Amino acid sequence: MRTSEIRPIDAILAGPGQDANAPIPGEAEALDAYSAIVTSVAERVTPSVANLRVSVARRRGTLDGGGSGVVILPDGFILTSAHVVARASRGSAAFPDGSETGIEVVGADGLSDLAVVRAQDPATLVPAVLGDAANLRVGQLVVAVGNPFGFAGTVTAGVVSALGRSFPTQEGSVTRVVENVIQTDAALHPGNSGGALVDAAGRVVGVNTAVVGAVIGQGLGLAVPINATTRRIIAALINHGRVKRAYLGLAGGPRPLPPRLAHELGRERAIEVVEVVGDSPASRAGIRSEDLILAIAGEPVAGMEDLQRLMDGDAVGVPTEFTIARRGQVVAVTVTPAELQTA
Repeated sequence: MRTSEIRPIDAILAGPGQDANAPIPGEAEALDAYSAIVTSVAERVTPSVANLRVSVARRRGTLDGGGSGVVILPDGFILTSAHVVARASRGSAAFPDGSETGIEVVGADGLSDLAVVRAQDPATLVPAVLGDAANLRVGQLVVAVGNPFGFAGTVTAGVVSALGRSFPTQEGSVTRVVENVIQTDAALHPGNSGGALVDAAGRVVGVNTAVVGAVIGQGLGLAVPINATTRRIIAALINHGRVKRAYLGLAGGPRPLPPRLAHELGRERAIEVVEVVGDSPASRAGIRSEDLILAIAGEPVAGMEDLQRLMDGDAVGVPTEFTIARRGQVVAVTVTPAELQTA
């Protein structure tokens, strides 16, 4: 071997055209756009995310549990998942800076899987900014911040892998489907529940709530969206400690309109009534299975999320006009919703 063929190992590792003794680029130069967004979001949101610990009294001692929560108001209100604080009244919240405070449960709504707790000492809390999941797009970068397995301040990143998902919830004897759930491949694990799902601008667009499947679904996380409907739920929990909902007594789902009716109305979808509960507000008003609900109080509806949005607490006891397509004819019926009872 000729002497000219022998090269120092550092020159080999440097690669062709590179000087092994050249200065290393600064961190700002080396940080790619993706990393820059994730680190910026983490720095902004992590101080607002708490590690929640609660204890539930039982006949034989107490049951300890917990999850994550995100501060949403400077006076100590923390948003989390209802199943994180289920049947608990008090607990504690610890933050990445080492501070800790007691908490009390303000209100929990199992039908949306959202809850609000309040810190006893809010002096040092940093509220996060709430965004709007209605503006999300599939493929968009999102960051999950929480406390999986109790590891505080854990950040994972991924994309919105699907929109418009749904999952069933239950409170007492009542079941409900949460609509417009966000699906993400950002890694979620036990303890992430109640934590923040954040967009690239650092706005909280969802509350992480579940992982699909115990093993095979680790890349499928679900988050309750922050939107107009859930903002009203959060406000009700803060102001009243509970969510008041109207009850109609029907089950349904979206359905394409017949072509003639779609052309006349200039729209494509409505809500098909699948089942009507006997002696319910819907039944007493004369609504039948296979009816197509076109509008409620003059506002067009296309899916169950529209129905749930309009049938909030303000609709209880108020006679409301439902515009319905039945056997090719458009008719109007008046329904007086009752209050939904979950016990």
